[in-house]
Amino acid sequence: MKDNKKVVYWLFTGCFLIFVMVIVGGITRLTHSGLSISDYKLISGTIPPLNEEEWIAEFEHYKQFPEYQKLHFHFDLEDFKDIYFWEWLHRFIGRFIGIVFIIPFLYFLVTKQLSRSTIKKSLVLLFLGGFQGFLGWYMVKSGLVDMPAVSHYRLAMHLTTAFLTFAYAFWVAMDLIYPRRKEINKKFRNIIGVGLVILIIQIVWGAFVAGLDAGWIHNTWPTMNEEKWIHETVYIEQNPVWKNFVEGKSGVQFVHRYMAYIVVGFIFYIWYKSRSMALRLPQQKGINALLILVFVQFILGVLTLIYAVPVWLGVAHQVGAFFLLTAMTYTLHRFSR
Repeated sequence: MKDNKKVVYWLFTGCFLIFVMVIVGGITRLTHSGLSISDYKLISGTIPPLNEEEWIAEFEHYKQFPEYQKLHFHFDLEDFKDIYFWEWLHRFIGRFIGIVFIIPFLYFLVTKQLSRSTIKKSLVLLFLGGFQGFLGWYMVKSGLVDMPAVSHYRLAMHLTTAFLTFAYAFWVAMDLIYPRRKEINKKFRNIIGVGLVILIIQIVWGAFVAGLDAGWIHNTWPTMNEEKWIHETVYIEQNPVWKNFVEGKSGVQFVHRYMAYIVVGFIFYIWYKSRSMALRLPQQKGINALLILVFVQFILGVLTLIYAVPVWLGVAHQVGAFFLLTAMTYTLHRFSR
């Protein structure tokens, strides 16, 4: 029989590794380690420097770029090793994910363990994985020219693609576990679909906040700077006004703050609507998980803001987004099958 348990385990393994990679990527970002490796060597870059001579050569190469010259000019070799580790680990996991997806896929293909539908979906996954790797290189490249900071647009593309790749791999695995289609409430399914779109938009703006370091300002809640619900800097940093909400630190944080209320409210609405429906247990579990996780994520977001983004809270907030996306994807799938 095609599409057996091995294929499902393969997909879930890929999901887990993407999850780990996003965590490490978050740590890399929050420790400002992402520009420590200034070139990309697909094969030779897999092995880090192994002796003092190689470390010194790598450090001297790093000194040629803006991050060292403008921010880390006080770094010694040991400081460089600290930031190098996280970026190397992030890239190493990315390479490992590529192997985990490609080699088993070829094995399943040759041994004819995949249905035609799963082959097509797997090819989409492989494309997303390759595109994700390209976006990582494209993002780092933006921080090696004039300013020691990557483009927040490119960071958002890189992070969002990782989330979407995970969600799609999870969806494909769920397709194999629950292949049969049954009569569903299409209107309610579409409401959940809208909730998923809103959540993805919130994830994009969360990436904007990370890329612009916008979590280090207005560190009070529920108001901004303990005085205003909308701080004046929200709409005066950039010109024209609309740019504030995609390029201004205050404006981007403002959108992320208030989009959080929309996400919570919409998921609460989904839960409330479901109470009058005769749901199967998996569907009810999915909605209950959504309600719990969105409140946990909201609290993590508030704490991350108040404490000015300590690494552990920033990572926990990103993990919360991952779990929330998983629950939303699962719930949507259970109302689609």
